Amino acid sequence: MKIHVFSEVLDKINWCKVLYPANKDEIKEVKKSIREYIWRIMEEKNIARFPRPVYGRIPNFIGAEQAAEKVFKTSVWKKAEVIKANPDSPQQPLRARALIEGKMLVMASPRLKKGFILLDPRKIPTSRLTYASTIRGAFIYGKIVSLKEIPPVDLVVTGCVAVDLAGNRLGKGGGYAELEYAILRELELINENTPVVTTIHDIQIVEKIPREPHDLTVDIIATPTKLIHVNPRPPKPTGIIWELLGDKIELDVIKELRRIKYSK
Repeated sequence: MKIHVFSEVLDKINWCKVLYPANKDEIKEVKKSIREYIWRIMEEKNIARFPRPVYGRIPNFIGAEQAAEKVFKTSVWKKAEVIKANPDSPQQPLRARALIEGKMLVMASPRLKKGFILLDPRKIPTSRLTYASTIRGAFIYGKIVSLKEIPPVDLVVTGCVAVDLAGNRLGKGGGYAELEYAILRELELINENTPVVTTIHDIQIVEKIPREPHDLTVDIIATPTKLIHVNPRPPKPTGIIWELLGDKIELDVIKELRRIKYSK
């Protein structure tokens, strides 16, 4: 299997730092360099797709539909009745298919500013299911729900800037994929056995990504050309690491979670 080597990153950062980062600052430096390299090379090679430029985004890519088709053939997709998905463009084909197939869709609002949106395909006109899977459509045809209204989730779909074959991933750097996952873990709506899948372009697979305790990992990687089941399955965060929340502790969804936790 051909793995993309981010050689230009290694010109700037010693390879030993990638394999054995000495501290949190080095980890963040490595992650930042990988993200910037992937964004740049996707633009330069014209792999990126609207919305562009992809800098600062979960990058949409040519072949996103083909990658999604590989996910649809998996047993975890076929069995799933409730899917939680990120709101980014490259995963829109998965969100649309979920609704078309009659699956409930739990969609995170951008930066969790509005918490989670629940889309019930039974309540959406058939002709509007694909539109409902977009960010704008989700706010029209979905319902912003309280945390207590979210059903147990069978499959998590996440977007990535880069992944490695051990299932380590990089998002945009904001930590929202991790927070979304951690909230659902805190609520016991997912557990360590809930599969996490991503769709990416082949060029987004890199040699090694350093992982921190709060980082979300993936179990299945789908590209336009291949489907990869990560083995062994990588560890997952068990919940929120509260001391790492920073300003996110002021999010309404976090305040709601704290009320739920403290009321038990």
